[in-house]
Amino acid sequence: MLLTVTTTHRPATDLGYLLVKHPDKVHSFEMPTGTAYVMYPEAAEDRCTAALLLDVDPQKLRARADAFELSQYVNDRPYAASSLLASALSKVFRSALRGASKDRPELAAEAIPLEIRVPVLRGSTELVTRLFAPLGWAVTATPLPFEPEIGGDSRYVDLLLTGTLRLADALNHLYVLLPVLDDGKHYWVAPDEIEKLLRAGSGWLAGHPERILIARRYLAHRKSLATTALELLEADQPVTEEESELPVTRKAPLAEQRRDAVLAALAEVGAARVLDLGCGPGALLSALLKDARFTEIVGADVSSRALEQAARRLRLERMAPRQRDRIKLVQTALTYHDDRLNGYDAAVLMEVIEHIDLPRLPALEASVFGRARPGAVIVTTPNVEYNVHYEGLTGMRHSDHRFEWTRAEFATWANEVAERYGYTVTTRGVGDPDETTGAPTQLALFTKTETSTEVTA
Repeated sequence: MLLTVTTTHRPATDLGYLLVKHPDKVHSFEMPTGTAYVMYPEAAEDRCTAALLLDVDPQKLRARADAFELSQYVNDRPYAASSLLASALSKVFRSALRGASKDRPELAAEAIPLEIRVPVLRGSTELVTRLFAPLGWAVTATPLPFEPEIGGDSRYVDLLLTGTLRLADALNHLYVLLPVLDDGKHYWVAPDEIEKLLRAGSGWLAGHPERILIARRYLAHRKSLATTALELLEADQPVTEEESELPVTRKAPLAEQRRDAVLAALAEVGAARVLDLGCGPGALLSALLKDARFTEIVGADVSSRALEQAARRLRLERMAPRQRDRIKLVQTALTYHDDRLNGYDAAVLMEVIEHIDLPRLPALEASVFGRARPGAVIVTTPNVEYNVHYEGLTGMRHSDHRFEWTRAEFATWANEVAERYGYTVTTRGVGDPDETTGAPTQLALFTKTETSTEVTA
């Protein structure tokens, strides 16, 4: 992925002093995910351009636990600007981000003419403009078209920013807003990210009209972190009551509400031996282990990487033997029969079915409801009707979702599955409901009828 910074301030080659990178050399830096290079395609008295090129090594990328198996190799990370590029900015231009220059301190404090280009950036023209224009940039965001035989525009833009700003301010705008536009950080977002956001956003974020959207996306939709960040910004620019009610609230995060709803459903059916199907990195497994009612817990996933993450998260290697005997991790594909999953009190498919191609969904139904036949099955999935409440969201909530259903579509599917495989089913919402669109998540609780027997596909 590529980013260029150009100035026409004379002498323009002073850009090398501000970036602490000599224009006559190619500079390279090893990054956790590849190699970053800084070079100068033009360096004259009247115009100078510095280019930051990040060469991503797919083998060094960590596939997201909720992504498909080949996502480590099949993705847009090598070319679309993201948090990977922001991390490279932070390492390569550390002094410039701080506004420090040993050789040109007066120039570092001065607003100079700048032109910044990011040739491939995920985001709409409208959102890119909303984020950069309030900061003093003239924004040109040109949608990148698909190939002629496909037609139409992709979800990427070629971004050109022009303005007269301090270089440090320009770089900090990019450091924050590149991952905000990509909306998918490549690393775990911990509370120390709040400090990074406030430091990089000093002097501009508090007054930005989209500060709530920025905080939410920069902090990976972790509402508790975004709330804290916004509270710390209030000293400069109070958040209005109306704004604070939109994406950032003081309520429990939706993921936590969803987990609690699943635990309540398990308690409702009196389950003790539980399957977490599509367990990912183990968020629900951790909650199940803390509850003594669950005497046998199995986490199943097709991804060996996800199971490794779950094992680390649960600290299985350090777990006491009695506790360790309660849990087992198995690698399996949910669209195939696996006798190891037979006969449990309950199975949970929490935010799983929407990651399966619709033509393969009947295979999962046959495997879980027809062969494994747990006493109860709990399924959660997004309610697509609620998506209108997520500011800036276009399309589905996650790039790996194959579908998202309305409440009526989910209820129809649940009723058909229950009838086909000998279960009764009830559906309910999870999260704060809207009068028109319903709750953000929908849950189905299937309970096996006493007379039902194994149904083969």
